[in-house]
Amino acid sequence: MALASWKAFRFFDVNEIRVSANDGPSLEQDSFSCIAASQNNIFVGAQDGSLRLLNQSFKTVQTFKVHDSSRVAHIAPVPNSSYLVTLSEDLSNEPELKVWALDKPEKKTGIPKCLCTVSVQNGRRQFPVSAFAILPDLSQVAVGFANGSVTIIRGDFIHDRGTKQRTVLDGDEPITALEFRPGSTTSLFIGTTARILTLVISGKGQGQPARTLDEHGCAVGCMIRNPQTKDILVARDDAIYSYTLRGRGASFAFEGGKKAVSTLRDYVMFVSPPETQGNSQAAPLRTFGARNGNDLYSTTKFTIIDPDLKIIAHAETLSSQISHIFSAWQVVFLITQDGKVFRYQEKSFSQKLELLYQRDYYVLAINMAQKESVDPVQQNIIFRKYGDYLYSKGDYDTAMQQYLRAIDNTEPSSIIRKFLDNQRIQNLIDYLEELHEHGKASSDHTTLLLNCYAKLKDVEKLESFIRQPGELKFDLDTAIAMCRQGGYPDQAAFLARKHDEHGVVVDVLIEDLRRYPEAMAYILRLEPTLAYENGMKYATILLEHVSTDETQFLIDYYTGTFRTKKDAIVEQETPVAQPGYASRATTAATTAVQNLASLIPLPYMSTDFMKSSTNEEGEKVIVSQQVVETVTEDEFVAYNVPKPRTAFAAFVDHPDQFIQFLEACIAFPDIADEDKKDLYGTLFEMYLAKANSHEKTDAEEWLKKAKALVEQDTVPLSPSNVLLLSSLADFNEGTKLVKEQQGLYFDIFRAYTSAHDTEGAIKALRKYGPEEPQLYPAALAYFTSSSSILKESRSEIETVLAKIDAERLMAPLQVIQALSQSSVADMGLIKSYLSKTVAKEREDIASNKRLVASYRADSQTKLADLTSLNAGPTSFSATRCSACGTPLDLPVVHFRCKHSFHQRCLNVVDDDKEDVECPVCAPGNATLKAIRRAQVDSAARPELFLDAIARSRDRFGTAAEWFGRGVMDVGTVGE
Repeated sequence: MALASWKAFRFFDVNEIRVSANDGPSLEQDSFSCIAASQNNIFVGAQDGSLRLLNQSFKTVQTFKVHDSSRVAHIAPVPNSSYLVTLSEDLSNEPELKVWALDKPEKKTGIPKCLCTVSVQNGRRQFPVSAFAILPDLSQVAVGFANGSVTIIRGDFIHDRGTKQRTVLDGDEPITALEFRPGSTTSLFIGTTARILTLVISGKGQGQPARTLDEHGCAVGCMIRNPQTKDILVARDDAIYSYTLRGRGASFAFEGGKKAVSTLRDYVMFVSPPETQGNSQAAPLRTFGARNGNDLYSTTKFTIIDPDLKIIAHAETLSSQISHIFSAWQVVFLITQDGKVFRYQEKSFSQKLELLYQRDYYVLAINMAQKESVDPVQQNIIFRKYGDYLYSKGDYDTAMQQYLRAIDNTEPSSIIRKFLDNQRIQNLIDYLEELHEHGKASSDHTTLLLNCYAKLKDVEKLESFIRQPGELKFDLDTAIAMCRQGGYPDQAAFLARKHDEHGVVVDVLIEDLRRYPEAMAYILRLEPTLAYENGMKYATILLEHVSTDETQFLIDYYTGTFRTKKDAIVEQETPVAQPGYASRATTAATTAVQNLASLIPLPYMSTDFMKSSTNEEGEKVIVSQQVVETVTEDEFVAYNVPKPRTAFAAFVDHPDQFIQFLEACIAFPDIADEDKKDLYGTLFEMYLAKANSHEKTDAEEWLKKAKALVEQDTVPLSPSNVLLLSSLADFNEGTKLVKEQQGLYFDIFRAYTSAHDTEGAIKALRKYGPEEPQLYPAALAYFTSSSSILKESRSEIETVLAKIDAERLMAPLQVIQALSQSSVADMGLIKSYLSKTVAKEREDIASNKRLVASYRADSQTKLADLTSLNAGPTSFSATRCSACGTPLDLPVVHFRCKHSFHQRCLNVVDDDKEDVECPVCAPGNATLKAIRRAQVDSAARPELFLDAIARSRDRFGTAAEWFGRGVMDVGTVGE
């Protein structure tokens, strides 16, 4: 009987094949001698030497005689071919072996062609053939006899080119079984009643005597080769043994008698001999063809087992003894002595699983699925069902193991919900970690996993999760957010750094950890673009806490000189410390950079900046990269320098750093001109702001700097901006300087007079009066505006009046009118001025009279000359030509202006003599004519005269000028 560890099932469906009498002789034990099957047919050998070919339905296809008078003792189809080997025997003659070509029928008879016939020799000893085996390539045939001898036949059986026979074993025990094991070395396994032997018949070791593998033999029909493993299986009453070339292998304990064995894939089938039954029947008992209950006096048991899984796939007891079992077309056929044929069809895999599920044999189902190499999806279904079964029994840990195995084809939400309901947090962590490992985790799964870590305060697992090497298996943003929310900013920073999320690293350092120096150190070690983004994002905060570094960073970046910092790195070995984030630093950090390096790898460091190793003493140590801060800078990387104005907002509430930034940018030579306007204007504003701040200890110094900016001619300050800022800050010097630069002298003077700063007004008058004469009339009015002002400026009034008179800025009458409006001015102020003015007027009148007399005399002289020319003769005394300067010779042309010319020098012909004009006097005459013509034209356009009167300050003088031009000469106009 089977041991208790074997599980019994019914994995095979059994049905009887009805063999009709019309299909030939029955299959009762006495009607045939042997049976075998190939991939196409079933071969049945008869006692009379005939052979029947049956199809899968056991219908006779063909019958022919293979031996004349001997019975067919053995049939061996050659695998994967159409050849068939038959062996016949009778004790009066030597056994006869024939090879048939089933696909080559004889033309006359239609029976298969016999390729060769060989008489098997046994030393002329007449003993029955007890065993028979062929090689798959039909190169050798082995025949075993009941007297203990084994004959090997070699040759070309197919082409009948001759064979050789050799007795390889001549023993005392009858041969019970022969099996070939082909390969590089072909071996023959020999079973006797007392031993199991192996013999090399080709290849290395050929010719050596048979080697005994076991001192226990086997019965006839109880040895077979396993086609899956190529091992030899031997069935004995206590177990099923396997043999290899090296000896006995694994065995499977299965008690009970066995008289025949066969295989179907991994299944082993055997028949147990009849057992006498009492009145009570053994279960299960299946009876076929019994006439009544009294016939059940002897039974035969048929069993199919799977040794690997320790499964009894089928077991039943038959009332009739079994004569033959064989397998073909993945089906097992069983023939009883009374001629009945039964087909054993294996159930489908899903049907077998259902049988296992019904008895809760999930482990067995898993092993069976793995053995049959079913697809992973089907295996995962089994894992899931097993997990559900264990969960229902309260075995949560083992259930989770199954769920993890089925994770690829399981809806995670259902599993998560189960363990959340029972608060099995540790199991839930295992499942969520596996989801991430398989890349099936969503952001919600990552959030839940990190929450579980936080709930259990399992920092070690949290770090292991975020530090796992290889490809990212979770949602990075979610993991970072959960670390920050759960109070693990160090881990969030490391995770962000590992995946080059530099912006998030800076966020954590500043917003969560408030480690401003470390954040600044990290920013300075980023590439320019990333450094700028993060440096500007937190510029105000960094200026508050690390103002020097942040200001210098902004100066370097906005002047185009920023270089990424890179420090020296040395490796150190330190003993393994307790797990903890901060404990990974090898020494106490003394600088922000070392602090940062102990927290996370710097941007230029590998993320695997710590690794475990073993030193020479076998002690486990950590090899870490220790940062030694240096002034080393990386190679310059070009970047687009932003406009300085974009940084102004960052300096709110940080005026000192702002001024430092502005001054540094201005000092840089490559700043664009349009940016300089912004820089200088803002710097001027900041100087005034500092001067007017609550801390006025250095106010004068700031005002001096502001004034120096305005005084520089090369500084591109906007005048209107400076005026506005100076006005708002009460910075009069700035207002004055701008107005002076813009030529707004009158505004400067008015500013002094508005402030009643007489001394300043006098200085402004002296400084700007020569360039702006109109200041003198304004000064005269201001100096006489009040008694106090007059007292301060009395000595200056005479100078003012002198300038007014010299520059004719005001007529004397206007001066008198201006002073008459003042209540403090007296005649003593202008006595000297009036005296000089009257004297000058008198001198002018006298001079004009003299000019009139001179002009009248000249006019009379001219009139006399004209009269003389028109009335009397003219004498010419010139001896040289006025054109060429040579002595005159005829023909000569004389002009009344007393100029004489050679006629040839004038280039005139006789017809043009009346129109000739003196070349010497012609230009002057043309000018006079043009002037006269202009006077005539002006007289014809009185609107010009009126316009000139309207625009003139001295209308009388303008009218006199136009009279002189003859505008009123009516007689001339009438010509």
